[in-house]
Amino acid sequence: MLDKFIGHFEESKQWMGNVCLAAHNRGYENNYFAEVKRLKEGDKIVYYYNGASREYFVKKNYIIQDTDLSCLEDTEDNIITLITCVENEENYRRCIKAIEKK
Repeated sequence: MLDKFIGHFEESKQWMGNVCLAAHNRGYENNYFAEVKRLKEGDKIVYYYNGASREYFVKKNYIIQDTDLSCLEDTEDNIITLITCVENEENYRRCIKAIEKK
C-alpha cells in the first residue's frame, strides 16, 4: 500500500497524541517522503485529517534501527512522527519528530 499512499501506523492516533505515518522516499511511483531527510529543526509540517489541519514544527530528524518501535509510543502532547527508509541502509529508518504549534 505504501507504493500508492502514506501509511498510518494502526497503533498510533489519528489526531490527538502521537500521529505516526510512513511512506517511501525513493524508488516508487509515489515517493511522498522524498524530501524528509532535508527537514531540520523548526521546519513546518502541515497534517490534514478529516477536513481539519494541524501545524507541527520539527524537533528532531534522526536514524533508528528498523526494529526500534519506541518512536511509535503515544504521548500526551500532539506530535507527528514520520518514518521512512534510509538510502542503502536496509536495517535503518529515518524518524522525524515534530510537535504541534500552539
